[in-house]
Amino acid sequence: MIVAGFGFRASATEDSLSDALALTAVAHVDAIATPTDKAQSGTLQTFAKTHNLPVLEIDASAMQAVETPTDSAPVREKRGTGSVAEACALAALNNAKLTIPRVVSVDRLATCAIAQGEPL
Repeated sequence: MIVAGFGFRASATEDSLSDALALTAVAHVDAIATPTDKAQSGTLQTFAKTHNLPVLEIDASAMQAVETPTDSAPVREKRGTGSVAEACALAALNNAKLTIPRVVSVDRLATCAIAQGEPL
């Protein structure tokens, strides 16, 4: 299973999310993972429906339990992890391996990382 983990600002648009995913250059993902508090965002829900992808909600403790190769100090201070996108992608799977580390959308409003593993 391949999961795209997303972190994004409240001002992110569907284009922000699309751009971040496109920058990973992955041809196919099976699901989107994002923090629980962002999962019901209208922008994310529209993006998920457009791409026919389920949204996996990742709680804060699951994100904080995962080590990420990216370590952004502001993100760590706010979220307790070095990268929301990487942590969500990894926490959404069993035996997860990060295949593409965090990339940032051109407008800098969204991040995306790709992990592969077994469904939870």
